[in-house]
Amino acid sequence: MDENKASQKSDKGRLHLRKHISWNIGTVIFLALFLYILVCLMLYLTADHIKSYQVTSGPLSRNETCTALVMREETVVDSTAKGYVNYFARDLSKIRQNGIVYGISTSAQKESARTLDENDLIKLRTDISKFSRYYTPNNFDSVYDFKYALRGSLLSLEGTLSENSGESSSSNGIMLASSEKDGIVVYSVDGMESLKEEDLKPRDFEKKNYQKKNLKTGDSINSGDPVYKLVTSDDWSILFPVSDKQTVKLESRERIKVKFLKDGGSETGELSIITVDDQRYAKITFHSGMIRYANERYLDIELVTNTRSGLKIPISSIVKKEFYTVPSEMLTKNDENTAGFLREIQDRDGKTKNEFVNATIYARVTQENSQQELMYLDTSQLKEGDVLVNPENNIRYTVGEKSFLEGVYCINKGYAVFRTISIIDQNTEFCIVESGTHYGIAQFDYIVLDGSTVNEKEIVTT
Repeated sequence: MDENKASQKSDKGRLHLRKHISWNIGTVIFLALFLYILVCLMLYLTADHIKSYQVTSGPLSRNETCTALVMREETVVDSTAKGYVNYFARDLSKIRQNGIVYGISTSAQKESARTLDENDLIKLRTDISKFSRYYTPNNFDSVYDFKYALRGSLLSLEGTLSENSGESSSSNGIMLASSEKDGIVVYSVDGMESLKEEDLKPRDFEKKNYQKKNLKTGDSINSGDPVYKLVTSDDWSILFPVSDKQTVKLESRERIKVKFLKDGGSETGELSIITVDDQRYAKITFHSGMIRYANERYLDIELVTNTRSGLKIPISSIVKKEFYTVPSEMLTKNDENTAGFLREIQDRDGKTKNEFVNATIYARVTQENSQQELMYLDTSQLKEGDVLVNPENNIRYTVGEKSFLEGVYCINKGYAVFRTISIIDQNTEFCIVESGTHYGIAQFDYIVLDGSTVNEKEIVTT
């Protein structure tokens, strides 16, 4: 009786287990996928991960930027009378000798409505568009400079006064003043107009302490007050302090290109190093472009010294690979017009015949001593002792000579592929290589950061 009960309990247990474990095809597939994912995860976590680098384009290093002090031939003109000033020459415009610049009235002039023609409106729109294009919030004070320049432009466009009047002449109760010289009119002063090179001090380059006074039409002025500034030469200079390292880098140059960050313009000037009170300064002299910056005392500039540009890659990514070198006259084509080589082989009967080899040419290099062009072929496509023939010129060549090429491993496709490079310039960390080279790299390619960590055609895990 007890044995029957035990047997019934055992049968019930097996039945209960079979009910809980249903070994259908779905369960088997799920377990297989789970195990596959688990193995892949373990392999990924335990594998050596290769660091990659994305190829960029540009110079080897960034050009230096700094703030330079502007020096030019300029004279502050003082008012000869007391009253309200009205400007009639446009700010930052050229004025001829005896040309009317401003007028002084005993009372403030009432503004009157004026109608501008289409040409006047085009000039104003051009000025506004140019200012808007190069404006940045970091130079908000330039808004006020532009405001006064625009106001001066409107006044000059009214053309209500005769330019033939002299300084002592008057019109409608306004005493007119003319320029004694040709030059560029500037309606701002800063007290640094008479600064000389030999008087330079480090504090002169502290822009935070700089103050400029804008001269506005309609202001009340006294006799002897500054009324405008006249720049009388197109020659001008910028100066900035230099360190010992910068001096060594710049003193060998006679000319240098400068980019002005205010508007993106550039000028090439004559470079010299001057010393004032044991402090060295770089001085760059220009003979054009001054009118664009006639109202600026400080300019943010970029010294364009790194002119070589190309594809930028790290030195650590560069590797050397050995290749067979074959004269270019051995190159031929098959019936499908594919370039390659004919290699002599022996058939089963011991007869010699030619076999076409479609080999990848990594580079073509002309020897300096013999002027012979050699092609670099992968050692996996040929072997030492192979005899290459060219029936067209009856030349035979035995493969054996080897040479090295520098390159990097490109991993765009998930495995390492050797690509050749041609170095233009380099420093201790990076180098610049030519773009568009045969079997080379291109911008935005991914390469192995440390070329010594992989082998060619190896699958790469990043």
